Amino acid sequence: MLENREGQKVPNVTFRTRQNNDWVDVTTDDIFKGKTVAVFSLPGAFTPTCSSSHVPRFNELAPVFKEHGVDEIVCLSVNDAFVMNEWAEDQNADQIRFIPDGNGDFTEGMGMLVDKDDLGFGKRSWRYSMLVKDGTIEKMFIEPQKPGDPYEVSDADTMLDWLAPDAKKPHSIMMFSRKGCPFCARAKGMLNDAGLEFDEIVVGEDVTLRALRAVTQTETVPQVYIDGQHIGGSDKVEQWLKQQQS
Repeated sequence: MLENREGQKVPNVTFRTRQNNDWVDVTTDDIFKGKTVAVFSLPGAFTPTCSSSHVPRFNELAPVFKEHGVDEIVCLSVNDAFVMNEWAEDQNADQIRFIPDGNGDFTEGMGMLVDKDDLGFGKRSWRYSMLVKDGTIEKMFIEPQKPGDPYEVSDADTMLDWLAPDAKKPHSIMMFSRKGCPFCARAKGMLNDAGLEFDEIVVGEDVTLRALRAVTQTETVPQVYIDGQHIGGSDKVEQWLKQQQS
């Protein structure tokens, strides 16, 4: 049974990291002393759930965490420093500090070192997250012990909902567009002026006209979706933005 260690100190270990092609020792105190730190630990760098969901969402919500008193977000895995550095670059997760627990000392001290022999991984970390204040664990979210790699409670949203239930999260925005489309340029300009990040899918490059028609039931662009809701073209985006301000 994996132990919930709320109220206890984190293990006192030294991490071997690589910074600017040099070995740099980073201690537990360097990471946690005098700070509030959100930590999430996972089975391995470059693995599917870790790369597609766990890291990206913590990185996306990092500014909201910081608004609510979190000084730093740390991703920890039983991987060496070279692997963790390459993964951090691949993820483009500039809001997260990647820490290699190559020997598993910290993970073992947390009681979270488990066998992943069936995957050829050897000893790895069970997936969990925690909020640590000045080296003391205030809250832990440990994934249920069941086969596979459960990802149910250690996600960024669960921790943020506990930390700040009324926190305003960034909108998820996606736009279908075409190159040279003035209405697309207008919609993008309005979203940029409002400080809203969005993903753009360019018809003719990223997808076909058939794909646009299948999703939106129209061939006109832009077509904007916000938080799963179809908003529409640039005029509709303008209306939506005005509603947000009222």
